[in-house]
Amino acid sequence: MTSPSNDNRGKNLARCPICHAPAVPEYVPFCSKRCADVDLHRWLSGSYAVPAEEDDSDGAPQPGGEAIED
Repeated sequence: MTSPSNDNRGKNLARCPICHAPAVPEYVPFCSKRCADVDLHRWLSGSYAVPAEEDDSDGAPQPGGEAIED
């Protein structure tokens, strides 16, 4: 027999990545259309960009390295 405290096991434990409210099945992983739209705006505006380093090599051999070919 399970105790009442274990009745929530396996139920929706996901949290909205925007406001941290419980996720709603219709908008998983979000809690509402508003939070889904906020996330979409962040993607489209470039807020979720991965930082990258510029590649300064011009294909010439680097000391201790090999030439880079395109």
